[in-house]
Amino acid sequence: MARAQPLSPARTPWPWALSGTAVGLVLATLIFAPARWLANQLDAATSGQVRLTDAQGTLWNGSSQLTLSGGPGSSDRSTLPGRLSWRLQPGWGQAKVFVFADCCMQAPLALELLPQWGGAQLKVGDQRSQWPALLLTGLGTPWNTIRAEGQLALTSQSFGAQWVHGRLTLQGQLQLDAIAMASRMSTLRPMGSYRFVLQGGDTPRLNLSTTQGSLQLSGSGQWTDGRLRFQGEASAAPDRKDALTNLLNIIGRREGARSIINVG
Repeated sequence: MARAQPLSPARTPWPWALSGTAVGLVLATLIFAPARWLANQLDAATSGQVRLTDAQGTLWNGSSQLTLSGGPGSSDRSTLPGRLSWRLQPGWGQAKVFVFADCCMQAPLALELLPQWGGAQLKVGDQRSQWPALLLTGLGTPWNTIRAEGQLALTSQSFGAQWVHGRLTLQGQLQLDAIAMASRMSTLRPMGSYRFVLQGGDTPRLNLSTTQGSLQLSGSGQWTDGRLRFQGEASAAPDRKDALTNLLNIIGRREGARSIINVG
């Protein structure tokens, strides 16, 4: 009769155990990733010009203060009043982001990112928000010289962007109303109110017009080969030329009573 062999202990599947532990650690790290991770990534991507300071919470659900800076070596800083909060909601084939600023929004802004073959698409929810123009001074030159004051009302309508094989296209419309604007370069307060309209399409277009005021601004442009080419002009009402001369000298190239604005 054959002699019975003793039972050997079951072998522990160490590779599977280690793999499971590693996956668990990665998931835990992602789930509980601190909000400062997002702050660090944004700081690096914008060369320090857009910063999320005093970040609290997690990568997925957090808040911070929004600070604009002139970048490396600049002492210019400006911080948005109140806090900026966000919530990231990943899903199958898409990711949603909800952003809310205490000072400037009545409801969160919804962003939807959809990866596509050869690129991605970003959809921006319809919304109207209002921001202090003084925040722009943190970006340094020329904003710190002009030191614009007033309110910036931003309205989005069916707006979105699509990247396909490195080519960017825009859809819908963005409208920015610069309301009751003033500058330390002029004693005139306010100088006027202005409207910028960005219209999407195969060739996105940007239009500038004056809705009211003594400083008259107008212009139009379009995106060509990924660059904005804009032409406009600024002028002053006849009885306000002296009060606006300094500003006209800064914002464009003088041609008599006008300042010519060229971008791109």
